[in-house]
Amino acid sequence: MLAGSVDDSGGGAAGSIYMKLILQNTSNTECILDGYPGVSLVGNGNGTQLGAAADRDPGLPSSGPITMEPGSSAAAVLRYTQAGNYQGCVQVPADGLRVYPPSATDALYIAHPLTACTDAGIVLLTIGSFQKS
Repeated sequence: MLAGSVDDSGGGAAGSIYMKLILQNTSNTECILDGYPGVSLVGNGNGTQLGAAADRDPGLPSSGPITMEPGSSAAAVLRYTQAGNYQGCVQVPADGLRVYPPSATDALYIAHPLTACTDAGIVLLTIGSFQKS
C-alpha cells in the first residue's frame, strides 16, 4: 500500500522543472523499493496516457533496495521538460501522473496538472531511481 505525491519546489533550468516523486508506505508492514518507477502523463479525465512515458535517467541509478517502514517514504527525481520547448508538439492538458512503482503491475494516480504533447515521439519526462528520503 503506497500513496504518491509530487513536490515541485525543486526548481528548474533551461525549460525544465525538477520535482520529487514521493511514495509513502501507508501499510502496517515494511515494503521494499528498488529501482526506477514507470511514469507517464495522463489526461482526458479518464487516465488516458498522453505522449511518451518517462525515460530513465542513467545518472540517477539505484543504490540498492530501500526498506520502507510503515509511514516512511522514498523519493525519485522527476524532470519535466516544458511542452512548449518542442516544435510540432500538439499541447494538451494532463490531469496528472500514472506511476508504476518498481516491479509493480498496479499503478498509482497522482493529480498534478501539467501540459503534455500528444506525439509519442516527444519525451517530456525523465525519472531517476528511488532514494530514501
